[in-house]
Amino acid sequence: MATFKLEGSTSGEITVESPAVSGLNTISIPAKTGNLVINDGVSRINIPSGTTAERPASPAQGMIRYNTTESVVELYNGSEWLTTTMDNYPYDIEYLVVAGGGGGNHDSSGGGGAGGYRNSYNSESSGGGAAAETSITTQGGVVYTVTVGAGGAYATNGSSSSLASSEITTITSTGGGYGAGAATGYAASGGGSGGGGSGGGGSGSGSGTTGQGYAGGTGLVSGNFTGGGGGGAGAVGANGATNGGNGGVGVASTITGSSVTRAGGGGGNGGLGGIGTGGNGGGGNGGNSADNSQSTNGTVNTGGGAGGGDSTYQRTGGSGIVILRMPTVSYTGTTTGSPTVTTDGTDTILQFTSSGSYTS
Repeated sequence: MATFKLEGSTSGEITVESPAVSGLNTISIPAKTGNLVINDGVSRINIPSGTTAERPASPAQGMIRYNTTESVVELYNGSEWLTTTMDNYPYDIEYLVVAGGGGGNHDSSGGGGAGGYRNSYNSESSGGGAAAETSITTQGGVVYTVTVGAGGAYATNGSSSSLASSEITTITSTGGGYGAGAATGYAASGGGSGGGGSGGGGSGSGSGTTGQGYAGGTGLVSGNFTGGGGGGAGAVGANGATNGGNGGVGVASTITGSSVTRAGGGGGNGGLGGIGTGGNGGGGNGGNSADNSQSTNGTVNTGGGAGGGDSTYQRTGGSGIVILRMPTVSYTGTTTGSPTVTTDGTDTILQFTSSGSYTS
């Protein structure tokens, strides 16, 4: 049998010139037993491309091309052109899950603790000084259910946020603990991050959850009777002293493409002294006996803890947020709950500020 061999140098090119008459440039391989090996060292091959209108007039079964009109690879099956998909091709989903922040209280109250903070993106930190978690690898066609926790009301913990599917163990971030105050027997609550202690009697603070956040600061039951700051995802809340304790700072993430700090603790009430300020990342400021209207809520969709107010100014924690990031080429566009959809480089980002879902 005759052999036809094209052989070039490592730096050269082999070109099949267009024929003088109309026709196809064809290299024929013996049926069933022939092999055509293409290897240019960079693991890719350019296939023919063109618009929908430029499809072959008489296509043959097995033809494959890139459709520039639809931006898809298509295959002719003998009767119609079919789009090839990557629905079952595995890809990674990165996540950030932040719970709702804890509520405030009154009577020289402590600040609310931040919502629990769990992150898998780009080797960034999770809450409580923990390392980044492992990203999710999906096979496609799986529904990921997103629950976004509400901020805690007065003397109430924040609600948990979660990401669940049949492929994974549910990823749950715990709601932040509320600050101590007379209305709840002076006890601070633990949570994702713990609430601050009261300067009015319950000086002890709430604890944080391992891998999610830190404890609150203690109250000062003497002097100015100041409340402790609520714990943040990035630091313990400050103890009450001359002024109310400042809330613990949150943690910054670039999962959306820019650096944003979330899950700061609420500032403690200043009692007879100055107010405690909220931790960077959405923590609310505390009030004091001179003016409890200075106290503020935790910022929505940050998981920030509430500032310590009083029975008139009952401050709430900030709601949580769930963020997913994945390659744009793999993103299906199938969601519920109306997440905000943006892109960063070659990735698509979904920001859920209320509950919903994504189907991979």
